[in-house]
Amino acid sequence: MKQIRAKSPRAARALDLVSHLQERFVANLEEQSRKVGSGAGFSPIHWGRDEGRHGGGTRFVAPGPNDCLFNRGSVNISQVQYDDDPEKKLASATAISSIIHPQNPHAPSIHIHISWTELKSGRGYWRVMADLNPSIPNPEATAAFRNCLQEAAPDWYKVGSEQGDKYFFIPALGRHRGVAHFYLENFNSGDENADYNFARSFGESVVDHYGHLLGSSHSQNTTITDEHRKQQLAYHTLYFFQVLTLDRGTTSGLMVHNQNDVGTLGSLPSHVDRDLLGSWVGKLDAPQSLLVKRLHQALPEGPSCPVDDDLKAVLAEAVRAHYTDNPEALDKQASGFTLPTTVDNHES
Repeated sequence: MKQIRAKSPRAARALDLVSHLQERFVANLEEQSRKVGSGAGFSPIHWGRDEGRHGGGTRFVAPGPNDCLFNRGSVNISQVQYDDDPEKKLASATAISSIIHPQNPHAPSIHIHISWTELKSGRGYWRVMADLNPSIPNPEATAAFRNCLQEAAPDWYKVGSEQGDKYFFIPALGRHRGVAHFYLENFNSGDENADYNFARSFGESVVDHYGHLLGSSHSQNTTITDEHRKQQLAYHTLYFFQVLTLDRGTTSGLMVHNQNDVGTLGSLPSHVDRDLLGSWVGKLDAPQSLLVKRLHQALPEGPSCPVDDDLKAVLAEAVRAHYTDNPEALDKQASGFTLPTTVDNHES
């Protein structure tokens, strides 16, 4: 399938950046996989927006959930453009978005998102995110990751970490998703080259650091008990809960189109605890309690429910139906210091 790329030089440059980061991250992850004896590599899956007429993307998918290193993993790049539609506000959106859930409960998950959004008005801005998500917290690993963020963004760490802490807080549960967060929304310092170089170097620093962290966590933590697995399943359920009830980026992706639902929900872990998810329904007010009920009902019976591609399609429809029926509930989504206009950008 041919994917028609954006004509803008800035969008082309952004696509080069995210493609470089995808190649670097996948190579890094596959190197760690080989070290633990897995011969399987990441598999590319291509998708097109409107059969490629308005762009599309490629995601590299980890061989999990039965792989010795990966429970679930996706490294996705995309570029959507509306060069042939003068009515759209959005010129193009170019992004890398990745989540890696390791098999070892002692190894932390990672979420990375870096994107360039360009409007027909000429305005453009970056979104830069990275957060560490351990099932079993390790203070040394957390401190090292925070130090990586500080070194990668010396001028922006304070605002990025504060905005990240706000975005990834889960009010219903009174806790955060993850232990170290960085989030810049609508980022444009006025120096185009400096911003591009920052986005590139930040991404390189985070993917390189995580590759090292993944390898050391796996080699140093070889004892895994049933209790460790229970902690991992509980945390993966919390991750599932946050993504499908609060994550504005995921919800926006599902509301804009239904042509890549499995990829949009590529961040979901391989299994969740249905009973634990159901116990949280009463912690939310309507209408969000209704959304969690829909999600809970969609899961198959059993304490450890597999989240496969067929279920992802059902979950995506459940989220879309909920916000179509309750558009005011979009105000319940997570936010940093400013609200992204992702859905509005795609409208005419």
